[in-house]
Amino acid sequence: MTATQFTFIFIATLAFTTLAKLWLARRHLTHIAAHRAEVPAAFREKIQLGDHQKAADYTMAKTRLGILSALFDAALLLAFTVGGGIQSIADFSSAWFSAPLAQGMAVIVAVLLLSSLLEAPFNIFQTFVIEARFGFNKMTFALYLIDALKGLLIGALLGLPLLFSVLWLMERMGSYWWLYVWLVWVTFSLLILFIYPSFIAPLFNKFTPMQNEAMKARIEALLERCGFTAQGLFVMDGSKRSAHGNAYFTGFGKTKRIVFFDTLLKHLSINEVEAILAHELGHFKRRHVIKRIALTFVLSLGFLWLLGLLMQTNWFYQGLGVTPSGQASHSTALALLLFFMVLPVFSFLLSPIMSALSRKHEFEADAYAAQQTASTDLISALVKLYQDNASTLTPDPLYSTFYDSHPPAMVRIAHLQTQ
Repeated sequence: MTATQFTFIFIATLAFTTLAKLWLARRHLTHIAAHRAEVPAAFREKIQLGDHQKAADYTMAKTRLGILSALFDAALLLAFTVGGGIQSIADFSSAWFSAPLAQGMAVIVAVLLLSSLLEAPFNIFQTFVIEARFGFNKMTFALYLIDALKGLLIGALLGLPLLFSVLWLMERMGSYWWLYVWLVWVTFSLLILFIYPSFIAPLFNKFTPMQNEAMKARIEALLERCGFTAQGLFVMDGSKRSAHGNAYFTGFGKTKRIVFFDTLLKHLSINEVEAILAHELGHFKRRHVIKRIALTFVLSLGFLWLLGLLMQTNWFYQGLGVTPSGQASHSTALALLLFFMVLPVFSFLLSPIMSALSRKHEFEADAYAAQQTASTDLISALVKLYQDNASTLTPDPLYSTFYDSHPPAMVRIAHLQTQ
């Protein structure tokens, strides 16, 4: 393959995926607008028309922003690749750093920081305009900046050593470097799963042991029935940043802990909280977490192997607007950066497959919850969550197929009613 041919393939694929995203978003907007005037029959006794319309308007506002974001991301990717942006940054880093490994790390860090900075206005608009307009944002701009700085610092402390290790292995380990890098990545990922609950999450939120004794007793009895052990039950101050509610368990092995947003506990009864937790435990009992981790590791191994093949070709670099350097560390860094920047473009059609797998897991977790608690309690809890989080009840079916990790509300409730 020539560089020109690969450039054409890349631009054509990027155009296809971007147009597909815009078409799906347009379908989604049209479908929601067409059903905005009336609450679906299955929910009319539980959700008011005003709440249904709020969810429709909220979803459409986020979708419109998503359209602009998709266009911007495509333009930014073109600017970095065939537009010569990465090449310019690489030339600049070569002038500042003499060591090839330092040059490569500088290019990757610079591109990541610049991308984050350029994309920040979309995040700010989402948080301080859309979320605020619909009554969800509780975050001050000062807190937003503090969170961003904390994230940047943690990313540097954890990411820079990892990046150095990866680039060093890519240069020194010969043709099987991808296997060594994969082993490092697996180890790093598992380490993060272990340390996140106790060391990283508390840097952003306050976690306090659950104080409601009645609710605590019910939950502990459920945990015992399900054979689940955790370090404790915690309530997170989610209301400090958002009015959205949620519950989850985090960690791995002996570090597992169960976390409830304080916003969730304000709106659900004890029975409903128990049902929501039973659903989360269903993911654990059906080994969904382990399966997802294993799938991620298998895919990452395949991608690294593919990168090992591509980085040996000149057309891969040149087709994406980069001239490979004679210095191995510099070229491997550029290959790594280019590969993971364009990977989402070429893997877009995997989205519905991954979404379908996730929805299958959600159905299985619902079924498990219905075995441990009353399905009516889970239905009631889900309806409240749809209402409180302004989740649309009428997504476009094809859009949902591509993007939604959870089944549409009507499908999910109907499925639960058969349990």
